[in-house]
Amino acid sequence: MADFDTIYELEEEDERIVCEEHLVRYCPEPVVMRGAGHITVFGLNNKFDTEFPSVLTGKVAPEEFKTSINRVNACLRKNLPVNVKWLLCGCLCCCCTVGCSLWPVICLNKRTRRSIQKLLEWENNRLYHKLGLHWKLSKRKCESNNMMEFVILIEFLPKYPIFRPD
Repeated sequence: MADFDTIYELEEEDERIVCEEHLVRYCPEPVVMRGAGHITVFGLNNKFDTEFPSVLTGKVAPEEFKTSINRVNACLRKNLPVNVKWLLCGCLCCCCTVGCSLWPVICLNKRTRRSIQKLLEWENNRLYHKLGLHWKLSKRKCESNNMMEFVILIEFLPKYPIFRPD
């Protein structure tokens, strides 16, 4: 009973660990937006579904969500047909070039992924970080097979306790 009023000091490392565990515990699971199109080139689908997930109700307006997804879809619509044409050309010439004809497709796909990542970072800085959300393009394993696919991951940023004393 004598230890009831005793105040113990935490070391900085212990305090950081306790704080991170507390923040991670209260963050909901991230929302995974899988591709909804019918063409996939190296794991990148040709479009994402604009249907508003119910988990985001109260966090972001459905119109803002739809606008963001439409921007990503416009980027995919602009870049993916070129990638498909180069993929077909690369597959036809693959035997003659010992596989080197597929390099343009790989480079174009990487450029498309980077442009989507830049777009999502712009969206995060413009709107979503202020709302406590973080959008990113992430590689995930498909549920139906062993292939990898790129999905949009919408993470909830932890709320820092500003009223907690130092």
